[in-house]
Order: sequence, then C-alpha cells, then structure tokens
Amino acid sequence: MRFLASLVLASTLLAGAALAGDGPALTGKSLKTYGKGVAASDTVRVSALLANPDKWVGKTIRVQGKAVGVCEHRGCWINLASDVEGQTLRVKVTDGEIVFPPEILGDMVTAEGVWTANKLDMETTKMVCEAEAKKSGKKFNADEVTSCMTTYQLTGTGAVAAKN
Repeated sequence: MRFLASLVLASTLLAGAALAGDGPALTGKSLKTYGKGVAASDTVRVSALLANPDKWVGKTIRVQGKAVGVCEHRGCWINLASDVEGQTLRVKVTDGEIVFPPEILGDMVTAEGVWTANKLDMETTKMVCEAEAKKSGKKFNADEVTSCMTTYQLTGTGAVAAKN
C-alpha cells in the first residue's frame, strides 16, 4: 500500500513538473489527468496555431488554456481560451474514450493531440454559417457563401487540468 501511495505521489509530481515548463505553472494545484495525459515538452501558443493553422496540420502538439466551453452531451470536446482575447481552440476527443466533465470549466488545461484540418463541403459550410448567424442574431443569406470552410481542431489524445 505504501508503494502504491508513493507511485501515485511520484506520478503527480512528475506531471506537475512536466507541465510547469511552458505557460502558467500548474504545480501545487490539484491535477486531473484525462486519457494519456501529456508528454510533449513544448507548448504551442493558441494564437500561433490560429495565425498559421495549415503549418501545424498533422503534427502532434501541446497547447494550454483556460477551459471556456465543454460538450454538455458527451464531454467529447472542450474549448480552450487563447493567449489572445476572443480566440478559442477546440480539443475534440473520441467519444467515450475521454470524457470532459462540466466541472472542467474555468480550469487551466494542458492538452495534447494532432492538429487537424476538416474541409467542409458547400452544404455543410452554409449550415455552419447559418448557425453562426442565428447565434449572433444576424440575418443569413446563403447566396453570400461562395467558398467552402476549413475548420481546425486539436484531435486530443490526452489532457491535464489544474483546478483554479
């Protein structure tokens, strides 16, 4: 039993030390690991990803930000706030493999996965644009949508969250 307690303590300290390298320090806080956790040593700023998203496609990366959104149905995604106000990044995980609880909102999250581009067809692009217009209270005109969208997300393999 003492060995198991030491092992748990050691893994918690290692996770904290690994996460303290870039961005806000997470040591000394209550950490919760999701999926495989994080192994990458360098954190990519969300603003850098969004400034040049195609540069990162297919690469395994680590990001960090405050959880500002979570899937209410299955916990299959979280949105992380960027280092630039108003920007967010979605971390999508395989349904059921990792579940982000509603309580993660407000926590500082370090997530890892593959940066993915999702090219939408015209019909789906128009549906997304219509939903965004409706959400913001704007009028939608399908004829004004003339090119297909590409959405980007981190296809997550793991994360570590620190309670704020």
